[in-house]
Amino acid sequence: MNCIIIDDEPLAIDVLTDYCKKIDFTEVVGTFTNPLDAITVIKEKKVDLIFCDIEMPQISGLEFISALENRPLFIFTTAYAHYAVEGFELNAVDYLVKPIPYHRFIKAVSRTKEILTQKEVPTTANIFPSNGGHNDSQKFIFVKSEHENIKIDLDEIEYIQGLKDYLKIHIKGTNKTILTLLSFKDLLDKLPQNQFIRVHKSFVVNVNVIKTIQRNRIVINDTRIPIGESHKTQFFSFLGL
Repeated sequence: MNCIIIDDEPLAIDVLTDYCKKIDFTEVVGTFTNPLDAITVIKEKKVDLIFCDIEMPQISGLEFISALENRPLFIFTTAYAHYAVEGFELNAVDYLVKPIPYHRFIKAVSRTKEILTQKEVPTTANIFPSNGGHNDSQKFIFVKSEHENIKIDLDEIEYIQGLKDYLKIHIKGTNKTILTLLSFKDLLDKLPQNQFIRVHKSFVVNVNVIKTIQRNRIVINDTRIPIGESHKTQFFSFLGL
């Protein structure tokens, strides 16, 4: 994978460059302390992955990535955890908080490689263990409820609650819920892994609607969703916390 690194701190660039050299499938084709200097390389070279800092003097990483047309895959690398939700709203592959542990770096880069492989070779194989064949460009799903199939916009889903024999899908901005007999596994196979994550044996959340995390609870509007012990590590790692 051809990678570029954007960070206003040369030491941070050195760390990421060294990490990339240790992986046989990554090659750094450019490093930049000013994001604007990277635009020409992104346009003229085949860049597969951008490592991008967020707080920079010229332009923030969030603003820079948002402004790119036909942008490559990207991973945010920052000292600040509180931008995580905004980062994932832009569909970042991962969000790494400095100082970045090498094992987290490997996980993020491996995830990127799997996504690129999926794009290059159409297949029904899973990109992630809990996400089977979902097209990340698709913005909706159909679920069967009673005797009809209902179309649901993914961005309208706040969270999904597992009850005894069915799932309850909570829709944003309304008191509306949709009941379906799908299992969590079957529903997760329909959802994009970079947007939805299981945080408890009874809850899946849309990370884009999370506004506050209070210790072991996620707050979505007036609802407090518990974070299960067995899901805690994966969830906080997903958010780079």
